[in-house]
Parts: sequence; structure tokens; C-alpha cells
Amino acid sequence: MLDPDRGRASKRDQNRLVTSSPEINIADPLQDTIEGNVAAGRSRDIDRDRREFVRGQAMHTISTDGFTRPSHVDAGVAPMLQWLKISALTIDPSYQRPIIGVGRRNVERIASMFSWCCFTPVVVSPVEGGRFAIIDGQHRTTAALLVGYDEVPCQIVIAAREQQAAAFKAINCVTTPIARVAVHAAALVAGETWAVQVADVCARADATLLRYPLPISKQAAGQTMAVGAIKQCIKRHGQNTVITALQCVIETGNNKPGMLNARMIKALCAAIDRHQDWREGGLALFDAFDQIDLARLQARCDDGSATGSDLVQRMAEVIAVELSALMPVTREHRPVRWDAPRPNLEVVNL
Repeated sequence: MLDPDRGRASKRDQNRLVTSSPEINIADPLQDTIEGNVAAGRSRDIDRDRREFVRGQAMHTISTDGFTRPSHVDAGVAPMLQWLKISALTIDPSYQRPIIGVGRRNVERIASMFSWCCFTPVVVSPVEGGRFAIIDGQHRTTAALLVGYDEVPCQIVIAAREQQAAAFKAINCVTTPIARVAVHAAALVAGETWAVQVADVCARADATLLRYPLPISKQAAGQTMAVGAIKQCIKRHGQNTVITALQCVIETGNNKPGMLNARMIKALCAAIDRHQDWREGGLALFDAFDQIDLARLQARCDDGSATGSDLVQRMAEVIAVELSALMPVTREHRPVRWDAPRPNLEVVNL
């Protein structure tokens, strides 16, 4: 256990399979806030630490440093912002999509969580009859109508029909993808349950969640970007199994950059979760993994003959065989043979 008067205990002496109070361990100033609280002898509290982190972040203005200014810009007529009646907004089916299937579910999702702070202005352009064609915002406008509003904030642009279609394509097709680690960081600050669980599990295992993607060559040991895999494994196997799986890398000689990848985490969880005596093996489990080269094991399994969940299952099976030869034998567990039937390991495929 962590003792505020003595600082951080050594990893293996901390506890058997870590059931200590949670901390949030993310590669950013949030960790400094938490460690400062511990060093000062204050009790640990996720919500308080998160609030202090948010308050302590320094805001900054927009900067163009490092960007290249375009030589020519034709921006067109400046838009206007105005609240418009939803009844005055129209849909041009020549370039707009019908709201079906996923679109209908998206409208219902927006409506169920409707909030003006998440509602960006609807982009419209004036057309005949005093109406406005929606260029972007059909789904959120429909959701606003569904929850009972008759007006929405709009950005009015002057554009011919061809320009409207081009704008629709530009707005909906040219986007900046958001990495899962960035989504998790935002969800954590917002206090979403799943994000707090993922951060808590990583903190208990002394793993560090990255806030943005990094190539393995720039990662440090113990860092991970596998937010989706950890989230799925918590749901499938439970928090304790995921903590143990992460520790089997972090607490052993396998703690190298890139080892806490999604496939490895899922394979470790699948292998360990089948045997409670392994999961509760404490130092014996870590000693066993000190004798298993997980990087070599993964390379051996990843020979191109299996992908996705099949590759994860193959890795889980090989890990189970290795552990069977190294872990103490109990009445509940007998060694696995190479020629034994393939275990029916259910692995979550992200």
C-alpha cells in the first residue's frame, strides 16, 4: 500500500495484485497534481484531483507559429449568425443524405443528451421562398425539433447550389480524426465513468496512459495507447484481471516500450482470466513472467497466418502453455500440453 509518509513503495512490495487507493496516471501535468497531493500527505481522491488539474491548466491564445500562410485566399462573402425557425429550413436531397439506419440512431442519441453547449451552429444558405437550405446540421436540427425546440442557431452563408454541395462535402469529409487516447483524456476530465475506470486500472498497475499517439520509438516503458482494449477487457474480464495483466508486463523484465499494446493486453487478460490461481499468484506470477519473453512470443505468433482476434487467441494460448510450465500446480489447474485441444478462449475484438 502507498504510505504518504514514506512515499511510493517498491512495486512488488506494494501489494499482491494491487488493491490500493486509486490515482490517475496520465502522461501530462495531471499526474504531477496527484503526486503533489500524495507528497503533502493529503488523501487521494479522483474527483478532487481532476478538478485541481482542470483549474491548474494554463489557457493560451491561438498561435500560427510554424504554419505557412497561403499566398491567396478567396473566402467569399462573410457569413452571418442568426437564430432561425426550423420550419424555415429545407433539405436538398441532391446532396443531403436521408436520415435512416445509423442516422436515425444518431438523431436519437443527440436528442437523449441534448445540450446547447454541444450544439454548433447549423450551416445554411438562403434559397427561394424565404427559406434556407441546410448544408451541415441536418441531424442535430432534427434532434432539436425532437426535444421540442422550434429555433436553432445558424451560420448563414451565400452560396449557389453547386457551392452548397461542395461545402457539404468539405465539412463532412475533411475532418481531423480524434485518437482514442485523446477522447479518453477529455472524457476523464468530464468525469465519465468508463474513462475514470480505465484511468484507475492503469494507475493501480502503474501504467501510464498517453494523451496522444506516439510511435513506439518515442514511447517509454510502461506507457500505453490501448484505451479501447483496456475498456473492453474491463467489461469482459473485470478490473482485477486487467490490473494483473498490465502488471505482468510492468512488474517484470517485459516492461519495454510498445509492450502494452492492445493485442498483448487482450491476450494476457484472456490467458490469466481462465485460472484464478494464476490471477491470485502474486509474486509467483511475476517471477513466471520474468522467464517469458513476451516480445519474442508475440513475434512468433504474428507470422502472418492469423490476424485480429485469431492472433490474440493464439497469443493467449501460447502464454497459457508457458505459464502452465512455470506456475505451481494446484488441484484446480493442471499443465497444458502442446497437443491438447485448443482452449476455447473468448477474446473481445475491438
